[in-house]
Amino acid sequence: MIPLASRTARRKTETTLLSYSRQGLPRPARLYSSPTKRASAPTLDAVPSTLSDSFPAFLPSLSKFDSDGTGDSSDMVTFLRSPTPYTVLPPPLPLDKRVDGGDTLYTDTPTRDYIAVMDACLHNGYDVPRAKEIFDDLRAKQSQYVFHPRLYTTFIEAYLNMAVQEPEKKSLWVEDAWTLLDTMFSGREKVAATTSTYALALLAWLRYSSENSPTYIDGITSHTPSSLLTGIVDNQLSVATVVADRAITSSEEAHGIIQALTKVAVQLNYPEIIRELGQAEAMASTAPDPLSGVPEAAPVTVSTLLMNEDGTSTGETQTEVPFNLDTLRKHLAHVSLARRVLAEDLAARQKVLEDSVYDVSVQRMRRQAEIFQKIGLGGSALKQPDLQLWMWQWHQQLHARLKEDIALLRKQEESTKTKPQQRLVPFLSLIKPDKLSLITILEIMRLQGTGGVADGMKTARGLVAVGRAVELEYKAQMCKKNNITVPSSTRSGEQGFFSRFSYQDLHARRVTARKYMEDAEEWTSEWTQVLRVRVGSFLVDRLMEVAKVIRTGRDKRTGEPVEEEQPAFTHSYEYLRGYKLGVLKLNPAVAERMAKDSMRDTMHPRHLPMLVKPKPWLNYNEGGYIYNKSHVMRFKDSQEQQQYLKHASSSGNVELVYAGLDVLGSTPWQVNRRVFDVVLQVWNSGERLGKVPPAVHDEPEPVKTPEMEVDQKARSLYVQRQRQWLVNKANNHSDRCSVNYKIEIARAFLGDTFYLPHNLDFRGRAYPLPPHLNHIGDDLSRGLLLFGEAKPIGERGLWWLKIHLSNLYGYDKATFEERVTFVDQHLDDIYDSADNPLTGRKWWQAADDPWQCLATCMELKSALQSPDPLAYECALPVHQDGTCNGLQHYAALGGDARGARQVNLDVTDRPSDVYTYVGNMVEKRMREDLEKDPNNQYAKLLVGKVSRKVVKQTVMTTVYGVTFVGAREQIEKQLKDRGDVPLEDCYMAAAYLAKQVLQCIGTLFQGANDIMNWLTACARIIAKSVPGDRVTAAMELDLPPARARRIPPAGTTRLRKEQMTAVVWTTPLGLPIVQPYRKVKRKQIMTSVQSVYISDPNAPAEVNTQKQASAFPPNFIHSLDATHMLLTALECRTQGLAFASVHDSYWTHPSSIDQMSGIIRDTFIALHSSDVLRRLLDEFRERYKGYKVPVASLKTSQILKQLGITEAATETASRRSKAAQAGLDLATIDAIEEDDEPPAEVVDRPPEVFVLTKEQLLKLLRPSRLKRVKQAEDGTESVPEETLEGKFVDLVDLLPPVPTKGEFDVNKIKSSLYFFS
Repeated sequence: MIPLASRTARRKTETTLLSYSRQGLPRPARLYSSPTKRASAPTLDAVPSTLSDSFPAFLPSLSKFDSDGTGDSSDMVTFLRSPTPYTVLPPPLPLDKRVDGGDTLYTDTPTRDYIAVMDACLHNGYDVPRAKEIFDDLRAKQSQYVFHPRLYTTFIEAYLNMAVQEPEKKSLWVEDAWTLLDTMFSGREKVAATTSTYALALLAWLRYSSENSPTYIDGITSHTPSSLLTGIVDNQLSVATVVADRAITSSEEAHGIIQALTKVAVQLNYPEIIRELGQAEAMASTAPDPLSGVPEAAPVTVSTLLMNEDGTSTGETQTEVPFNLDTLRKHLAHVSLARRVLAEDLAARQKVLEDSVYDVSVQRMRRQAEIFQKIGLGGSALKQPDLQLWMWQWHQQLHARLKEDIALLRKQEESTKTKPQQRLVPFLSLIKPDKLSLITILEIMRLQGTGGVADGMKTARGLVAVGRAVELEYKAQMCKKNNITVPSSTRSGEQGFFSRFSYQDLHARRVTARKYMEDAEEWTSEWTQVLRVRVGSFLVDRLMEVAKVIRTGRDKRTGEPVEEEQPAFTHSYEYLRGYKLGVLKLNPAVAERMAKDSMRDTMHPRHLPMLVKPKPWLNYNEGGYIYNKSHVMRFKDSQEQQQYLKHASSSGNVELVYAGLDVLGSTPWQVNRRVFDVVLQVWNSGERLGKVPPAVHDEPEPVKTPEMEVDQKARSLYVQRQRQWLVNKANNHSDRCSVNYKIEIARAFLGDTFYLPHNLDFRGRAYPLPPHLNHIGDDLSRGLLLFGEAKPIGERGLWWLKIHLSNLYGYDKATFEERVTFVDQHLDDIYDSADNPLTGRKWWQAADDPWQCLATCMELKSALQSPDPLAYECALPVHQDGTCNGLQHYAALGGDARGARQVNLDVTDRPSDVYTYVGNMVEKRMREDLEKDPNNQYAKLLVGKVSRKVVKQTVMTTVYGVTFVGAREQIEKQLKDRGDVPLEDCYMAAAYLAKQVLQCIGTLFQGANDIMNWLTACARIIAKSVPGDRVTAAMELDLPPARARRIPPAGTTRLRKEQMTAVVWTTPLGLPIVQPYRKVKRKQIMTSVQSVYISDPNAPAEVNTQKQASAFPPNFIHSLDATHMLLTALECRTQGLAFASVHDSYWTHPSSIDQMSGIIRDTFIALHSSDVLRRLLDEFRERYKGYKVPVASLKTSQILKQLGITEAATETASRRSKAAQAGLDLATIDAIEEDDEPPAEVVDRPPEVFVLTKEQLLKLLRPSRLKRVKQAEDGTESVPEETLEGKFVDLVDLLPPVPTKGEFDVNKIKSSLYFFS
């Protein structure tokens, strides 16, 4: 158990838990239990059904929500305006400055490799002496990574097991165990004793110090049950939990410990302990009965003789239920956690789903192979080779090969003095060879077509994926080993989430459940990328050697059939974007079968939905799937982000983030059977429809023309078209495999209610963990999904369902009434689409989202034709989408009235469409270009073809920092999809159009540009800074290490190496965001497949200043829209609404849209009423207090160019005036740097360090100096940089003020009909 931060915090937690344990007794299921009643939200009939002049009809009346308190958002507003707790950690040290054994926060790769070897050697007692050697060495080096209670108890347990396995060395192993126990009891190494510690100590005493023990060792320890019980009481641990700890595996030993402790408790006069032990023994003798009211079966009993006080037998017997340790643990799970365990039937199915995926795959493949053999179709007799038969043959051969090679490798490693971190056998022995074989085959087949490689994958990606899959399977086995009781769902949220009590309650519940889970699980370590590559290489190399396929064909000369044995997987090199890249390729025959055959045997449960509600997020690495380990955030190989989240979680700063993810994961789903039947019919037909690609690529291959022989341009055009045709053909195959996955998963879950566990990306955006079939997927995925619960649609729900259908069809920029009219006018087409989707007029196929449109057509027809349309039970999700949500956040941040009107924040009669507006601006500019130059080729080609769809993505991503190259690629893709622009002209036409679009946008959203510039300026300053305690080290001379490949110029300082500061900020919900952008340093790993280069997340390099700066605006906005989504999810749970989201698209039942629309507006207003930018500036000032920015890194000339100042000798007053107009002060302007840094100055000794004030900096960077900088750029004069070397300025002094806010009042959103629609 992990102790709370203070005695006060402990008391608060105990008080909270006590209050919950007394509610509703004797029913103890309160913690993490399902909602028992509907939240006290307004009923459906309370929602107005007609439009009101005073208040939008789809928004709940404020008075109604205030009257019962359900919709009162004052707690949320108070929470968002209160100070956000920051998680502040130092940046990682440069790699060459790390002490031996690793940093206290950021452990290096060699140390992690040692720890992984130690873990593997401990597993099943593989090599405990070697593990002990590594452990003692790391402790001697004071490596902070090993000072963890769970690791200490793992070693104590291993020592006690070794005492049983090696009786001749029993005394030595037990002595080692007591030595480690004494270390924990004394606190010498700052590792606190836990429940498991005392359980192991009692076990050791019972086995080796109890005089009645057959393995008694005299004088091995001075500890007695009396001293141990005193320690348990002093540490405020539950004695019953100690007895039920997983370390005690024998019911007889647990019973003996209870008897010894009871005797001691009597002697020490501990009545509470006596009572607790008595209850524990009683609970362990009574099996819990989950079926209340059902007669019990008579329990199995044992007969015992009754004894007299003098120890003689009375001759009489009595029967009793024997002591059972598992029963005790199950009781404690009910009582101490006070929550329901998983429903037995669904839990069993989910356990099978996660537990035996490889066993099921093997059984199914073996069965199919036996069937083929019986009917004489084994081996090459199959005219159409079957994928499962091939996989079974590969598995048999690879299994045998792995057993042989692992045995040989074990002998080799034992006979030679191989370094511990270079050994592979300990890791290959964690999982049996048959599972290693299946993991390798399934992972390689799953990754085909990824990373831009047709019918294959990048070698590095494949090797890492196989290694990671082995690691995850090992950890899943450790989770399953102890049969842990799992929390089933979060609290209902009926009382809200944002009050102080609710937040503390969330924290108390999570801490209690987390401690229980940690104490019940065995310790495991994280593998490094290097280790994953080495394990993956060993397995993939063997797979490529043994896996073969028989390909058949016909001889072109004789026409006779021929066959040839070929490798199923091969390694080769390809050029991708100018880089030579190692790839693993599937044999064309295998790739072809993957697009046709069933894919269910290639599915791992971590890629599937769940049959039960996901495990609540209890920690940064505990939640989601029951057994398969997941992290709450996708770290992008950033050790720094992981450490920030770990510390924020332990401090209780991210409770609402965890709660929001639990809300998203607890939304039930089901497969839309009617749509699935149509999809399956289309799939089996092999025809193209919507997102279902054809079985055979249907695009005609370019034809060679006679002109190619003499016309170079014609030949070049043919080559270009042929290359694009091959790419499209490969993409068609890849898409076919992807759709195959979706269909197989949907088919497997037909008739089931399932759930999608969620986690976050590093910006805080939520994504489902199952990657193939989820609501964030494409139109086909969304069309296949329904909510798991249906609700009466009602009058307003029917109205919204029609609007939803209009939106999906593409008629989404009209008023609501016009959209409803549009649907009413097409009811005949809608009915025809629902009844005859593939044989009728196919109206639905012309929709923007055809599969979702078909699902809505079917639902609308069913509702309208039901006996009572308003009572129709509807499970179809209806969406409310933001209008260019990034621009909405920018407009609200800056109070930009003009921008607010463009993105529907302001009140308008009709919805504004910023994409159409920009498209019309571009059309106008192109016509003007044609008037100036009638021969303008691209203006002439594009006039009349610039639809909103062509410019939509570019407009949307402009506020996220899209570059010209990115805009050109986006527009080029849209032009190709249109098909009316010649392929050879798409590139140059897209370049011309991108320039026009970016120029139009620049003048339209000036407020957004001001905020983007401010965010970029802050990020550049931060990325150039150095912590105050590292300034002296930054001025040391950069001396090359021994055997350095790249030797720095003599006399340069370490300044650039010390610039390790990433941009970090905290969302309003307390989530720390760390930008992971650092300069790429790849590590070469020699493998049997090829030499692999990977980035090592445990060896961070200095930050990439340009990437930190350019990515900050979009990442910050993404963190805001993620916060808005989580706030909305929590409020919807409070008011009893089903909720799902796709970033800025929020889903609920049709009848709940009015209520959710009000919540969306309330949460957005509350978020932007908290002065977000000022709070961000305050956080930067607090977080980076004491950080210094080198004056040599300040680039004044770049800022002058950005501000349009062309004369370097401009007067100071003029410069200040232009700076004020841009919202920046002079120091800030001078601080922002260019991409190209000047070379570092050569010095003969470390320069002195001077910290300048802001006034001194302004004097140093005077206008005359700026003039000389400009002249230096012209080559007319050089600037002496020696005056800047060693000079620093406080980062806080350079931070620019927040841009002046405009006049737009964010509260107007409340009356905006089309804000989200």
